[in-house]
Amino acid sequence: MQKLKGIKILLVDDEPNILEFLEMGLQDEGFEVRTVQDGMAAVTLAKQFQPHLVILDVMMPGMDGFEVCRMLKKTEDVAIIMLTAKDEVDDRVKGLTLGADDYMMKPFSFEELLARIHARIRNQFPNLVGEVVIGAFRIDDRRKEILYGQRVLELSTTEYELLKFMVLNQGLVLSKSKILDKVWGYDFGGDENIVEVYIRSLREKLNDKEHRLIRTLRGAGYRVDL
Repeated sequence: MQKLKGIKILLVDDEPNILEFLEMGLQDEGFEVRTVQDGMAAVTLAKQFQPHLVILDVMMPGMDGFEVCRMLKKTEDVAIIMLTAKDEVDDRVKGLTLGADDYMMKPFSFEELLARIHARIRNQFPNLVGEVVIGAFRIDDRRKEILYGQRVLELSTTEYELLKFMVLNQGLVLSKSKILDKVWGYDFGGDENIVEVYIRSLREKLNDKEHRLIRTLRGAGYRVDL
């Protein structure tokens, strides 16, 4: 797994031994790391440090991880991985509803955490990792270029952003409203059927005549299968 340089991570946990272990491991991987032991300090430091990703413990005295997650997602462009010692489905659902991007249960392996960090950075900050290779796709965000196999796809700016978003979220069902929000912007006032037009164009450019690559799930949205 390649080391990512210039990525800032904020660790939030009230257990000093966990903070020390994660800080050393992540710094060794090339990340810039800051640590705090309570929720209010996390919110304050996040404004100054501007992390790309926050690893956030749920169970903390005072302001818990849920409230920290809610506040950060309102004001910061940040990915959040929440940690919990409890195998509680309700906790996971609550965290994800508040905007958390991933969830891990303690105890966990450092290798798994590292893999999830890489996945979140590739997904939300692809420009920081240069090229991203997923299946037969190679996404070069700096050149705004996508290769499928050995072929450079001739894409408009919107087609590029749409295909990048769908490939980075391959395997997930993406509704038209979510696609519009992420690709066209939350204030887009046009017809959501514009998504169908662009999907049709992408299928033609990918020679996906049988819709095996970009699948339509009726009433739900679209899914890229690699």
